[in-house]
Amino acid sequence: MSEGPKNPFEAMMRASQDWAQSLNPALEGFSPGDLEALWPTMPRDAMEMWFGQGLNPQGLDAKTRLFLALAALVAQGATAEPQIRLTVRHALEAGATPREVAEVIGQMVVFGGVPAMSRAMQLAQGVFEETKKDG
Repeated sequence: MSEGPKNPFEAMMRASQDWAQSLNPALEGFSPGDLEALWPTMPRDAMEMWFGQGLNPQGLDAKTRLFLALAALVAQGATAEPQIRLTVRHALEAGATPREVAEVIGQMVVFGGVPAMSRAMQLAQGVFEETKKDG
């Protein structure tokens, strides 16, 4: 019987890198930060189709789903920085206000703690500033 990977995260990242390279052989590696740079924000219609009511017309809209994702990322300790920035950008594109995003992050202080909430707020503030410059 073969041993499983010593670090499951490394195995997952290796599988992601292999998948990315199979799509584009020129890719030497893959990281969440690279994906963030490649595709910083998905258009609102695409988000709604893939992550919103396109999946379930009577269900949650994309903005609400993104709020849930953001809450989960913050509650995990706000260590997934590219994913938090990406989710904040997507939430804004889906119609969220900076105040709503801040409220979601603030609510997670109970579950992720003050350091996680503070770091997520810093990341979100950076996105707010970027979007002001772009807009």
